[in-house]
Amino acid sequence: MIELIVEADADRAAAAVADRIEAAVRRTPAMVLGLAAGDSPRPVHRLLVERRLPAAELHLALLDEYLGLDAGHPASFRHQLDTELAGPLAIPPGRIHTLDGTTPDPDAECRRFEQQLAELGGVGLQLLGIGVNGHVAFNEPGSAPDSRTRLVQLSEHTRAVNARAFAGVDEVPRFALTQGIGTILEARRLVLLATGTHKADAVASALEGPIGVAVPASAVRRHPDVVVVLDRDAAGALTG
Repeated sequence: MIELIVEADADRAAAAVADRIEAAVRRTPAMVLGLAAGDSPRPVHRLLVERRLPAAELHLALLDEYLGLDAGHPASFRHQLDTELAGPLAIPPGRIHTLDGTTPDPDAECRRFEQQLAELGGVGLQLLGIGVNGHVAFNEPGSAPDSRTRLVQLSEHTRAVNARAFAGVDEVPRFALTQGIGTILEARRLVLLATGTHKADAVASALEGPIGVAVPASAVRRHPDVVVVLDRDAAGALTG
């Protein structure tokens, strides 16, 4: 069942997400909190730091990472996580679980990551975004609904959208490591955040269109505990 929350603007949407994350962590301080990178979650990260999210026992797990970028690269998702959330909350590296973009063996790295999540007891709450083309994490259109953590080739559309974090589109890696849709759906709760008119069509397709590989984010409707938080702009194409 999906709980749909539409807020007046992006700041209120971020606050609604931060409320749910904070409540979950206060209930279960040693939980695994699954996080997304990119522009959409940045206001949420900022609010969690401002609220001094209890982090003495908290584990963080990241959805995906570019292949070929090390943790210190300014465009790597691990760097964003470290600078925006893990560093300010003083979470030690041993409780930060990410895919290694510099791995010489992507398949082995993906298996290691899946095993680590399982040993931790799984993700308690997973924060998600949605791409303009309907992708979730780096699961591009066509991704299998039972896919696991794996190496993927990024679409040219995704590379073009993400070029803002690089010197230009030619600098954007062509491959990435990502949790699969099947992996994501194993989290006990999903919270999907989308803001802005540029996300409206993807949101409508994911929430009201067919559930299938054409819009990977539509798979969240198969999960029993989902909260979708939108601002009015992102909700603008919904008909229901």
